[in-house]
Amino acid sequence: MSGSGKASVLKAFEDLGYYCVDNLPVGLIPRFAELVGQSSEIKSTALVVDVREGAQLEDLPEIVKSVKRMLPTKMIFLEAADTVLVRRFSETRRPHPLGMDAPVKTSLSAERRHLRPIRAMADLVIDTSKFNVHELRAYITERFRKRESDKNILVSCVSFGFRKGVPEDADLVFDVRFLPNPHFVPEFRPLTGRDAKVAKYIRSFPQTREFIKRISALLVYLLPHYIREGKSYLTISFGCTGGQHRSVMIAEDVSKHLRKAGYRVKVGHRDSPG
Repeated sequence: MSGSGKASVLKAFEDLGYYCVDNLPVGLIPRFAELVGQSSEIKSTALVVDVREGAQLEDLPEIVKSVKRMLPTKMIFLEAADTVLVRRFSETRRPHPLGMDAPVKTSLSAERRHLRPIRAMADLVIDTSKFNVHELRAYITERFRKRESDKNILVSCVSFGFRKGVPEDADLVFDVRFLPNPHFVPEFRPLTGRDAKVAKYIRSFPQTREFIKRISALLVYLLPHYIREGKSYLTISFGCTGGQHRSVMIAEDVSKHLRKAGYRVKVGHRDSPG
């Protein structure tokens, strides 16, 4: 149904890694299914079809049956109560696709008649009346994400120096300037936090070990919630004064804890050479 949240649902599928197409002509769906079946790169697809197709919608039930013989396929029908749809059209000030000459409620009634045979063969009917945009996307994400990809988020642990500013792409920023600074130890000054001697020095302080333990536990707690919200990557930045010692060592150690928890993690050091 127009106004039922098709764009939000398609975006949710896109975030889940689906190859998404909006308003693909009905007559092209069988050929598209053939191409998908032959592709080694496209694993899952999501197509939106709606009343904009006009008379061609009558062919959709038979087309879906033919596609189901080629590929595992589910048809999802999105709808909402008329009162909700009228309100949504009023809020967005968009005309109903069946035209501007009739009241929205009249157009919705006509649309329901057109779509009745399609709704009847749907594998899943979702009434979006009580969902806002974020809740609808979360529902689709939870319902259709692959269970093997429960930890399918790319985490970037990045070190930086506050003297050069906070990274613009940081989602979470932790200030580690409270830790003892190896810069003031002459033999450590030319080295970085990746050097074993420097890392051992920083790690020798109880507050360092406690910080790593607590931050790692916090992130392991937070990541599943970010995933449920549809986030596919997260940048965690650790900052010290120059970005050479403490932040580098902390980023390296925290990344190891997250890998042990089963997450894909990459490490970057913005202000540290090498």
